[in-house]
Parts: sequence; structure tokens; C-alpha cells
Amino acid sequence: MKNLPIMLLSFWLFLACESKEDQAIKSDLPNFVFIFADDLGYGDLGCFGASDIATPNIDRIAAEGIKFTSFLSASPVCSPSRAGLLTGRMPQRMGINTVFFPESLTGMDPEEITIAEILKTKGYRTGIVGKWHLGHLERFLPLNQGFYEYFGIPYSNDMASVVYMRGNEVEAYHVDQRYMTRTYTEESLKFIDASGDQPFFLYLAHNMPHVPIYASPEFEGTSNRGLYGDVIQELDWSVGEVLRKLEEKGILENTLIVFSSDNGPWLVMEDHGGSAGHLREGKQFTFEGGVRVPTVAMWKGKIEPGQVYEDLATQMDWFPTFSQLVGAEIPQDRIIDGKDLGPVLFENGNREGDTFLYYMLSSQEGYREGDWKIKRPYAGFAGSRGMKRVEAHDTLLFNLKNDPGETINLAGEYPEKTAQMMRAMDLSVKQLGPLPESKVARTPPDNSHFEYLDSKNKAMN
Repeated sequence: MKNLPIMLLSFWLFLACESKEDQAIKSDLPNFVFIFADDLGYGDLGCFGASDIATPNIDRIAAEGIKFTSFLSASPVCSPSRAGLLTGRMPQRMGINTVFFPESLTGMDPEEITIAEILKTKGYRTGIVGKWHLGHLERFLPLNQGFYEYFGIPYSNDMASVVYMRGNEVEAYHVDQRYMTRTYTEESLKFIDASGDQPFFLYLAHNMPHVPIYASPEFEGTSNRGLYGDVIQELDWSVGEVLRKLEEKGILENTLIVFSSDNGPWLVMEDHGGSAGHLREGKQFTFEGGVRVPTVAMWKGKIEPGQVYEDLATQMDWFPTFSQLVGAEIPQDRIIDGKDLGPVLFENGNREGDTFLYYMLSSQEGYREGDWKIKRPYAGFAGSRGMKRVEAHDTLLFNLKNDPGETINLAGEYPEKTAQMMRAMDLSVKQLGPLPESKVARTPPDNSHFEYLDSKNKAMN
């Protein structure tokens, strides 16, 4: 019994040393905050040239970190772009070529490996707040894709049965969209607070500014671009709240923060859609306005402030980048299309590779190699309530460095370059190998009973 105080002291010292050692290990692992807007245009942020919308917090990320001026999403529409972000893979490799709906019986296969699953193996607390849009049946939801926590809407906010889910259960069947951005922000701050000393990955996927657009009352009328601008200014406020929380907890210098968009602006929505700035077209099209998205990142003390990276980078690159930063092994049993952005972020270096295949749904429409971009002939689209009218065109060749707005077709002036680019595009498609069938997002109802009644009534009259 005489040795009991000494034994207790030794045990306490052991625990103290172990705790310090654990803390040292944890401090070596950065936190990740990825903030995703929905249908945000290239011309909707101050740091990308907008003069009628104030975005000081997003601009701060650009000023204190890096701005990507040629950053491409995996797709010009929602679900494929999100699949590409989370897995580092072209969505076509997963059969995700279209948008999922509340009536979809399919989703991203649970066998796919997400950023969250990679980080989970390293002891990360992983959470998503906001829009998922990769399948709403339980087997496709975030908790089966590496996330410990989920709060948000499982698809777009213009679809039927908009609900808030928490985990795998519906928490609220009635959503007041005016307060959606505020609600997501509050949930995100709670997640950061609850993480304690554990490294975390927060995926904050806003539904805004996808239509229908809403701003909370205190943001209505605050911008110089109507309700759409008000919505963006509230998103910027949300970014500011996240930054403030990280600073308050003393972890801003151990957190990599990324802000981006899933695709370009939905231009057919007119003043309720965004602006592609100087880029051509928007969402649903493989011109730059549909795929090139405003992207900024900061990691205080790690990323040199004020960088601007003008070469190609893609949304799929974050998967290998995050994996490398935590020392996780990148899966070898599947093709990962993304490239590590570490040299760009931390070494003023360049990304490996300068090619990109442009797809709209399952249609392969274009190819980029360095500064050059080629587009296949297009039959045109007459326009609809949901998709903008676009004129038909023949083969197009652009030099994006000189003409990011894709206004000057150089195909006739450079026939040899056009032929070389066409061959390179065809070879790249061939090298993909066999691709899976497109997942069925929904099938049309059988309305023959109504057709029968209509024809019957018409005959009687």
C-alpha cells in the first residue's frame, strides 16, 4: 500500500504522455472543409470579376490562398459532378451520366470509394451538411459512403418531396427554404464544435443558388443583382461564419478550406440563374461556361497567399490530393482520374497532365489538351423550360489561353491541329475501355389509361 501513491503518479504520467503523443499525431493531420455551391457561375464572385455581388469572405480565401482560373468540374450537371468530386473518378466509369430524382431506384454504388472513406481510415470524423444527390435509398446515402453524420436534402430543392434528413431518417417533411443556408451553416458549426481534437472532414454542400432561390429576410435586398445576388451574399456570409469558427477554435492554420461549384450557372432561369462571366454558355453544355467553375482554396501558413493557377485542374483532383496529405493509400483496384494538387498548392508547381474529356450526360462532346480545346459537331437544341436554346455548330477548335470565351473557331485556320486534336480525343475515349450502362434515373409512367379516356371522349364528341 506504501507504493500506491507512486503507482498512481506513474499511471497518471503515462496517460499524460500518451495524451500528448496522441495530440501530436492528431496535430499532424489537417482538417478539411469543402464548401460546394450548386449552379454557381464563374462570374458570380468578386474575386472572379463580379462587381454587383459582394463576397468578401470567399474573396479572402482567394487572397490568403490560391485562385484557380481554369478549374473544371467533372460534368455540367449535378449528380455526375458530385460523384466525380467524391471518388476522383470520371462519372462515366460509374454509369452516372444523369441526375437522380426522388423516384430514382438507383444511386452511386456503395462499392465506390469516397474521400470520406479514405479519411475515415485515418481516424477522421466525417460529416456532410446539405445536398447529397447520389441516391436517396438507404444503401446509397452518405452513412454508407464513409460519412459518420449527415444532415440535409438528398436531392435538388426543386424536386418533389423536399425533406431534411438526419442520418438515414427523415427529420422534417416541410422545409422552409428561406432559412436553408442559415440552417446548413448552423449544422456545420455544430459539427466543427463537436469534433473536439479529432481531425475532421466537413463537406458543406449548399443547395443554393439552384432554383428555386431563397435568401433569409436579413439578406433580401442587400445586393445589386436582385434576389440571386442576395442568395450569393448569404452563401458568402456562411463561408465567413465557418472561417470565424475555425479561428475561434484556433484551428484555422490546420485546416484546408476549398470553395467551389458543381457546374456552371443555369442560364435558362434568367435573373434567377447566375452569370458565366466572360465564358460561353452555362449548365448542361460542354462549353467552358458549363464546366469551368470558380474555385479557391486556403490553408493558412501552408499555401502561399495570393497565388493564381491558370492551368488545367479538375474537381476529381481533390480525392488524390486529400489522400496524399494524410498519407493514405490511393486505391489500386480501380482507375483514379484525378491528380494530386500538392505541387500546385504548396510548391508553386504544376499539376501532372493537361488533358480532359468533356461529357454531357453520356455524350462525349469535347477534349482539351493544354491550351487547346476541340468540340465535336453539335446538332443544336431548340430550347425548353429547363434547357437553354443553343445553335448547331460544326467542329470547333479554340485556344483557351487566348480565347477563354470560345468566340473564335480556329478549325479552318489550323486544319492540321484540328486533325491532331480529333485523333487525340478519339484515342482518349478508346483508352477508357468499355464503360458501364448509364444508371436508370427514372422511367416514364404508363398513361395509356388517360390516353384511352381522351380518345374515347374525343370520339363521343
